[in-house]
Amino acid sequence: MNRTLSQKFRFFTFISICLLGYVHGYNLNITYLAPYSTIEEPLSFTTFSEFLIANGLLRFRIPILFVVSGYLFAYYDSRSYTDSIKKRFKTLIIPYLLWSAIALLFTFLLQQNSFTANIVKQAGIDQFGDNRPYLEIGWRGILSRWILAPIAYQLWFILALFVYNLMYPFILYCIRKAPIIWMCFTLLIWMVSFQIFIFDGQGLFFFSVGIWAQKKGVFLEKRPEWLSTGIFLILFIGLSIIKTFMAFELEPNTGTTFITLMLLHRASVICGMIAIWYGIDPIIKKTVQEKWFLQISNYSFFIFALHVPLLPYLMKMVILATEGIWLNRLLSYLFVPLVVILFCVLVGSIVKQYFPRAYLLLTGGRGY
Repeated sequence: MNRTLSQKFRFFTFISICLLGYVHGYNLNITYLAPYSTIEEPLSFTTFSEFLIANGLLRFRIPILFVVSGYLFAYYDSRSYTDSIKKRFKTLIIPYLLWSAIALLFTFLLQQNSFTANIVKQAGIDQFGDNRPYLEIGWRGILSRWILAPIAYQLWFILALFVYNLMYPFILYCIRKAPIIWMCFTLLIWMVSFQIFIFDGQGLFFFSVGIWAQKKGVFLEKRPEWLSTGIFLILFIGLSIIKTFMAFELEPNTGTTFITLMLLHRASVICGMIAIWYGIDPIIKKTVQEKWFLQISNYSFFIFALHVPLLPYLMKMVILATEGIWLNRLLSYLFVPLVVILFCVLVGSIVKQYFPRAYLLLTGGRGY
């Protein structure tokens, strides 16, 4: 792999993870909103801006991470499948279980104080929708939240990625023997958000694209001369704005509304990926040479793993503390995620310096 592509992968990994803070940090009344959800609260500058940013303009990140992951897994597939899966277990599943346990413990400790327990309850981020104290849920409920539905809900990406890694020989076979059929099939799975048990179809298409690009030698470093990033950028922003307005205006809970918003969202994501991937090469070239980037990007995984549930709890606390202040929700949305990201970097640097073995386990060996 040449230096330019390696730097591009590092840049997008870091930026995509940092932007997670602004995807997970929105403070609309409903905690869990899909990008194609309708918004059942009044349209205002704050609600429009937050939904546009969190569920529109920043939704290109996870697909790009899956493309990068697929490309890298295919690039290193010269080693045996067994060795690769053993390594991925250490770099994905062990950190998954550790960070899920840390999030559970952190939430449990907050539940022991009446004030912070109320914050946890109002944040409402339990994936099962049951925000009772863990002492009331019992061990079975805690185990299911540890393994299957972490309170650190961003960890779904790690579990999905490990499943795709397990499927790699099958995916590679399909790409070599019937690439068009496979790509259309996985694209459909992504379009309809298919999910069953621990299999999440949101990233399979993009993971497959990464594998295909590596095996076919597709040139990802620079923009092809025939491709106009300006057109894709206009489409990306325009579709995101239209979809956001419609999310406030269309009738909720109807099939027509769901299909309309879903198609607009999927189209905007594809346009955004192309526009951002090929359209900011000068920014990437300059940024990857900066000392601050080289230092902070080492903590990408720590930011990813630590920012939730810390972010939604802190966001709820700040919103309650600033209630009545003009634009408090929007200002909180702009600044609280940044504070959390910087805090994650600080914690990561401390753990790395004073507890290097723990850091290796928590990050799967990343950042060294």
